[in-house]
Amino acid sequence: MGAPKAALEWHGSTLLRRTVGILARATGGPVVVVRARGQDLPALPPDVEVVDDPREGQGPSQGLAAGLAAIADRAGAAFVSSTDMPFLHPAFVRRVLRAVAEGADVGLPVARGYPQPLAAAYRTALAPVAERLVAAGRLRPAFLFEECVVSRLDEAALMDDPVLAALDPGLDSVVNINEPDEYRTARSQPGPEITVQRFGVLANGHRAPQAVRAATVAEAAAAAGVDFGGHVTAALNGDQITRDGQTPLAAGDTVFFLSADAGG
Repeated sequence: MGAPKAALEWHGSTLLRRTVGILARATGGPVVVVRARGQDLPALPPDVEVVDDPREGQGPSQGLAAGLAAIADRAGAAFVSSTDMPFLHPAFVRRVLRAVAEGADVGLPVARGYPQPLAAAYRTALAPVAERLVAAGRLRPAFLFEECVVSRLDEAALMDDPVLAALDPGLDSVVNINEPDEYRTARSQPGPEITVQRFGVLANGHRAPQAVRAATVAEAAAAAGVDFGGHVTAALNGDQITRDGQTPLAAGDTVFFLSADAGG
């Protein structure tokens, strides 16, 4: 790419900030970022944990081992994502995690012609297995898959989920960006289609839902003519409350804007 992918601008945020926000929304559990030791990262929400990779140059399998170990005492499964998947949808994350909930050790999407080990779900108990394989120099994820139960989710299996089929019919969730041209092409696409609605003093005669395109809460506020700051709060899909304008949005989201002032 010629520049750190994690810090690439994405609709006023960064690729890494978008990824951790989508995972936090999808899982409700701890979010861990595994970095090379000493690697600079863009700003992250305060509840995101950063873990240093103990060995350099060992590829994603080492990062997988470190990340699974970091949350093994708090979660039975984890969705593992690279940072360069800007169209990752919470519905995709939840569908893939369900494969582990149903008994597999790994939920491995096979989409757009390729297995997707960095858009997959893993049982956290695999951490010592992954670490042993890395120590032996067996770095490809395929070596890990040989030692556990893998549920391979082809496109038909993924599309059996009606929510995912409706919100990410092209499985853009697995699109990653590796070269500057790919980044520019992805960045030029409009934000996801969402719905915004203003309440209380913010409505100002505009109480009806409004369809807009926005990749973050801040973009949604701007599209709705809301000054998102001070006493304004956003509620995503009726539950998650945020005042962080960089909170990422995905297709199908509804964002309610409310004021803490009287009538909000």
